[in-house]
Amino acid sequence: MDLFSPATFGQLELRNRVVMAPLTRLRSGDDGVPGDVVVEHYRQRASFGLITTEGTWPSQESKAYDGQPGIVTDEQVAGWKRVADAVHAEGGTIVMQVMHGGRVSHTDITRTDRIVAPSAVAIDGQVHTAAGKVDFPVPHALTTDEVRQVTADIVAASKRAVLEAGLDGVEIHSANGYLLHEFLSPVSNVRTDEYGGSPENRARLAIETATAVAEAIGAGRVGIRLSPMHNIQDVVETDVADVTAVYRALVEGLAPLGLAYLSILQADLRGELVQDLRTRFGGAFIANSGFGQITTRDEAIAEVADGQADAVAVGRFAIANPDLVERWQGDHEVNEPNPDTFYAAGAEGYTDYPTLQHADR
Repeated sequence: MDLFSPATFGQLELRNRVVMAPLTRLRSGDDGVPGDVVVEHYRQRASFGLITTEGTWPSQESKAYDGQPGIVTDEQVAGWKRVADAVHAEGGTIVMQVMHGGRVSHTDITRTDRIVAPSAVAIDGQVHTAAGKVDFPVPHALTTDEVRQVTADIVAASKRAVLEAGLDGVEIHSANGYLLHEFLSPVSNVRTDEYGGSPENRARLAIETATAVAEAIGAGRVGIRLSPMHNIQDVVETDVADVTAVYRALVEGLAPLGLAYLSILQADLRGELVQDLRTRFGGAFIANSGFGQITTRDEAIAEVADGQADAVAVGRFAIANPDLVERWQGDHEVNEPNPDTFYAAGAEGYTDYPTLQHADR
């Protein structure tokens, strides 16, 4: 396979195998409505084989960050429709990452009376709010019925994203220490009902949610993101045997669904754990080397050429290079990302990175 060749993942048509990773950008204001600058940000990057949007909240209490977009209100749906239309006009494919923040939040952010999680176990750390840094609160442990409402909220959000806003699909966020990932880990999940305890029980919510979303919008429009052996915000997963058991249970539950793809964030993409999960999943696999590393052109080309992945997700270089595919394909120099602007407001570090000039091509 070649990084720059087209691919079909379920019902998703990719013009190449360079995927724009989901990137928290926080430019959707207090109302969570994507505006002009967000529309332009994604339009500029339509040449990526697949755009994965920033994590988008499916319910008010699932909001994790100020400025994060939602997919709940009619105004939010209309904003995302403008994004989808702009990307499609440039020939691109875009999916929405639907993300429940779980305990990674604060009531000053959600504007609700509680933060929720699998168990009443707080993150040992501080969260950024409009008023400054404050300690993460002890979350409300979801009841069994409330757990099922999480699935219903994600399903409703996925339907809004695809059937109303017109995006091509959704990516279910089950990584990076957010709610679905919190259920997977014994650090954050000490439940004793059917959603806690054994690896199979801890994997249950992610499987049930993926199943319900696939039934609602079609499995070929659904991907899922995982990050085994990664940070649950305050604790790094180090129990290899437990991680292997829970993620095998999860992937074996997902495999029969026929999802569009599995995306894994992990430093050792060629390692036994990741490749075992890929084999058990049996479908398209997107590799992402994760935080602390920037995927280079040569690394991305090799991952696909060597058959280690069907596509490669790129984060920070996607921020700094709207035309990254063209730059990589022609072996041009790339812009370096400016981390100081990642979470700022406005266009700086968002839509103002230069593209290749015609004379340089």
